[in-house]
Amino acid sequence: MKTDVIVIGGGIAGISVAARLADAASVTVLESEGRIGTQSSGRSAAIFVMNYGGEAIREVNEAAREFFLNPSEITELPLLAPRGEMMVARAEDFTALDDYLRTARDVEELTTADALALCPILRPEAALRASIERGAQTIDCDLLLNGFAKLLRRRGGTIQHDAPAKAIDRSDGLWQVTTPAGRFSAPVIVNAAGAWADEVAKSAGIGPLGLVPHRRNAAILPAPEHHDIAAWPMVVNASERWYFKPEAGKLMFSPCDAIATQPMDAWSDDMELAEGLDRFSQDVTYEVTRVERSWAGLRTFAPDHVPVIGFDPSAEGFFWLAGQGGIGIQTSPALSELAAAQILGLPLRLSAQTVAALSPARFTPAQP
Repeated sequence: MKTDVIVIGGGIAGISVAARLADAASVTVLESEGRIGTQSSGRSAAIFVMNYGGEAIREVNEAAREFFLNPSEITELPLLAPRGEMMVARAEDFTALDDYLRTARDVEELTTADALALCPILRPEAALRASIERGAQTIDCDLLLNGFAKLLRRRGGTIQHDAPAKAIDRSDGLWQVTTPAGRFSAPVIVNAAGAWADEVAKSAGIGPLGLVPHRRNAAILPAPEHHDIAAWPMVVNASERWYFKPEAGKLMFSPCDAIATQPMDAWSDDMELAEGLDRFSQDVTYEVTRVERSWAGLRTFAPDHVPVIGFDPSAEGFFWLAGQGGIGIQTSPALSELAAAQILGLPLRLSAQTVAALSPARFTPAQP
């Protein structure tokens, strides 16, 4: 099957860029699983935090927020709901909090009393200092992903499930991808394979960029008794010892771990989760009596922890859309727009400085 563009990966990155490309090109998404969004895209904390990701992607976050506030391209329903993100610090976390506040925007510092009023299970010593980004909002990830998937199909694009790339080569100006579902060809290939992005590059004979997946555990905990948690913000320790947020009447908790690993279908590690819950117990009055459900996801980082967006300088028609490292959901509207514009040769909305900061040309790829 021949199209203008092949997208490898059916997570939010791949589906969103494919939907944007399909307005002007024929596109096929190759997804290795039986449905889209089964890996990191389906295991997100699902919150938009303007200051998350650092200065390098601040402009990206601003562009993404415009889309989230007006998502009529993919849905008439709201994608965001109010939540807020509160960062708290023990004495040993003050440096980390100061580093965050140095570049953060639209963030208000709070007293300990303020912090405990917003989340009364915190121990006072866990919130000697605090700050809040009141504009942080939860994201309806299912609506976002499926909205882009529907847009892709309306524009004539296709999603091929159960189609992992077994071999990739280039001849006569076309990339050829062999999968169990058949052979696909296109002059442009978009590497949106998440944790497997470097493996896809190596299969294509292209030097990897040093992308490393990191496992992060998460769990659902019962809501603390005698507390109405509905209006609580997401609460994050400034040194990333843990975070938690209300979710469907319960608490979603993560130990904020980042364990370097190989690309895989990640699973929760009981010991890592227990260690995180122990840290958490030192900062709250709430006693965790049971874990209702646990899981893990992979957050894949480039060496400089900045996403990689752009054509590979060493391989014609090979486009990187990878290394989002935990910000893939919230940046997907802006990064997919940037990627599609670069591939189609359209004007770019983001500044030249941001585009250069994201480009794979900033690396010297190792040999495969």
